[in-house]
Amino acid sequence: MKALITGASSGIGRDIAFNLSERGYDLILVSKTMDNKLLKEFKTKVKYISCDLSNINEVYKLYEKTKAEDIDVLVNNAGFGLFGEFYNSSLDKEIEMINLNINAVHILTKLYLKDFRIKNNGYILNVSSSAAFQAGPLMSTYYSTKAYVLRLTTSIYEELRREKSNIGISVLCPGPVDTNFNKVANVKFDLKSVSSKYVADYTIKKMFKKKLIIIPTFYMKTIIILSKVLSIKLLLKATYNIQNKKR
Repeated sequence: MKALITGASSGIGRDIAFNLSERGYDLILVSKTMDNKLLKEFKTKVKYISCDLSNINEVYKLYEKTKAEDIDVLVNNAGFGLFGEFYNSSLDKEIEMINLNINAVHILTKLYLKDFRIKNNGYILNVSSSAAFQAGPLMSTYYSTKAYVLRLTTSIYEELRREKSNIGISVLCPGPVDTNFNKVANVKFDLKSVSSKYVADYTIKKMFKKKLIIIPTFYMKTIIILSKVLSIKLLLKATYNIQNKKR
């Protein structure tokens, strides 16, 4: 059994890797950089591939390097956020985010799904966010990329269900998690964060049960349900005020 995990150097990706290693999966870990000490902490075989997934050419190269590995689990976890008014935020950084959060996920999901369909087996986990369920003033590009991941994954799920496929595809939509995300996005969450280990352990358990949308906490499930009954303008005002506290 073998799993490929992107964004595996820290946070949710790292803890998903530990969980799968405990379950007996050999690992292919993908990130820009990796602490060599971390690679020695897993119980199963580990291969590390340094890759900048915001570079589309490197995404295709990653697949070419790994397509013969007989991957059983694909975890598209790599991604980052950016805070600030849309007119004032870096366009270059936003394009990098779109390439990583959307294009890399799209390409890897499609290519590995083709392989999984040949053997009619495998699991795909795409990491989105609770941000996917609403608009996000002050983090507009990030929220939009995560909405794409949610809609892409749920659409594929229905296609697979109708052909009675044995392949599982899930999307993780967590709220605030204690990871490096805040530092990269230059924000501070006003809401209490949960540990990445808790999110990882909960998520993998649900993934193997072929749960479609995985939301790790009751609190975030409640927030998402409430957001569906509010008017869009009221929701935008509330979201802006919450986001503004992250400065």
